[in-house]
Amino acid sequence: MPHIWVEYSANLEADIEVPALLKAVQDALIGDGTVFPFAGARTRGVPVANYLIVDGHPDNAFVHVLLRIAKGRSDEDKKVAAGRVFDAAKALLAPVSASRPLGLSVQMEEADETLNFKTSNYREYLKRRGLPEKVVA
Repeated sequence: MPHIWVEYSANLEADIEVPALLKAVQDALIGDGTVFPFAGARTRGVPVANYLIVDGHPDNAFVHVLLRIAKGRSDEDKKVAAGRVFDAAKALLAPVSASRPLGLSVQMEEADETLNFKTSNYREYLKRRGLPEKVVA
């Protein structure tokens, strides 16, 4: 963990570079890697084809970022990290926001420890690829 979902209205695909948005959001959450591990990050872009935004005008658009994290971080760490994500997404989307109706939201939630099962070998492969130990940890 963290797991990141970037949902966006499909009418934005011509206006945004989705891989750049995903990288900006992930980099902003991970920061220096001391609170959230890079090796745990899984970020996805999810276009939403069916939606109704306020009055239903076809120009209306949205981006919603859901940050799901494991428990154990302080409220201050969570607030700072979510704020970094919001600021990064807002900056990247500023040209779109200047040209059309756009809603941006960022939400962070903690996963249930009891019902959270996971395994991965990402760290092993990151080490094989020669990434610094701080990135792999």
